[in-house]
Amino acid sequence: MYSHRSSTGPVDLAFTDRHDGVSAAPFDSLNLALVGEDDEADRRRNLALVLDDFAPGARVADMEQVHGRRVVTTAGDAPRERCDALVTDQPDVVLVVRVADCVPVLLADAAAGVVGAAHAGRQGLADGVVDACVEQMRALGATDLQAWIGPHVCGRCYEVPAALRDEVAGLEPATAATTSWGTPALDLGAGVRARLERAGVVVHDVARCTLESPDLYSHRRDGARSGRSAGLVRRRS
Repeated sequence: MYSHRSSTGPVDLAFTDRHDGVSAAPFDSLNLALVGEDDEADRRRNLALVLDDFAPGARVADMEQVHGRRVVTTAGDAPRERCDALVTDQPDVVLVVRVADCVPVLLADAAAGVVGAAHAGRQGLADGVVDACVEQMRALGATDLQAWIGPHVCGRCYEVPAALRDEVAGLEPATAATTSWGTPALDLGAGVRARLERAGVVVHDVARCTLESPDLYSHRRDGARSGRSAGLVRRRS
């Protein structure tokens, strides 16, 4: 069910894999996508299975991700917002971010009781979604932030046209990369890490490459036949 799960003080966090769900092939089995060809009832059941294991009875906040930089402060159990980052200072609210190659980022200041979750795709990273999430958490009182970078497509695999690599690297130099076969690429994880470290955030990299790992979903590998994994974070009451 998880590619990584850990706790720091009263903060629990996890990144899911594709196992221990109910979805049929080719989405087998823990597909957490909001939309797609997979059966909707199966997708709802998968989320319920994860939440029952991760934080039974907690409120939930998730988002309709749009590859932007908008951050929403939430208390959970509210209508889904069009945004790419969520933050809260409320206990027992599970923040959910969904990915299938983009970078999921979970953040926490355990002492201040503030947690966050961000979806950093190519456009969102370039537009500053990670920076905006950190700023909003600090506005809620966070001072000693840590971040966990979850599974995403790595720079060895994320091939892009040279002009696109140069455009993104012009905004975040750390993203410039080359594939394992020698063509232009982007390393979004490196870009996220650079943004976080410049903001004074302690970074924990628990990523694996989604494209290289068959136990993770990858849109680049599987196209429309790919499901979605999730990052989850909450502060216990």
